Amino acid sequence: MARQLEEQIAGRFAVGRRLRVLDVGMGRGAQALWLARAGHQVTGVEQDAAMIAAAREALAGEPEGIRERMRIVEGAAGETGVHFLPGSFDVVLCHGVLMSVEEPDALLAALARMLAPGGMLSLLVRNGDAPAMRAGLCGDWAEALAAFDTESYRLKRLTATLAGIGAPLHTWYGVRVFTDTVADDAVPDDLDTLLTLEDRAGRTDPYRGVAALLHLCGVRG
Repeated sequence: MARQLEEQIAGRFAVGRRLRVLDVGMGRGAQALWLARAGHQVTGVEQDAAMIAAAREALAGEPEGIRERMRIVEGAAGETGVHFLPGSFDVVLCHGVLMSVEEPDALLAALARMLAPGGMLSLLVRNGDAPAMRAGLCGDWAEALAAFDTESYRLKRLTATLAGIGAPLHTWYGVRVFTDTVADDAVPDDLDTLLTLEDRAGRTDPYRGVAALLHLCGVRG
């Protein structure tokens, strides 16, 4: 995700520009902190108290200059209009949130309103075109079969939704093409090679089309 974001930011914004970034559903703040370290002004929104505490703890260990560039707001993903004016941000992140909200289309529209003209919306969602892959690769045939009937966001629908809210899809990647069945606490022998493999597969057809997750970048006109 960091490699993909860096690539898109470098390709869209002038070198050295300090961006206004909104991370909605920031979790423990990994991406938010990475962007703050890169010199950007970052606002993270999160409603889970444990996640906020973890993010604040991580932020407390950073140098003062980085701490000053990151702000944490306690609130739900759908409440951005309560806290911020339309067009307030150059980049809006919403990673791993859409699959857990009741009205994802409404949330997407709200996030698009936060973007300044030319701003970028970065989404991480489950790949609705490959719901049976994990179960099938793990040998759970019944679960894999049932997954074909699961309602979820597909790339075609997301593309149409982004166009409808004024932030048409610019590019997309697959995430966790080969590693979705690996235990979360597993430590690979050659992490650099694994990351390079995933990065290559995530931007190459047909591999990216069967990834567990999709990373989509839309741009506000």
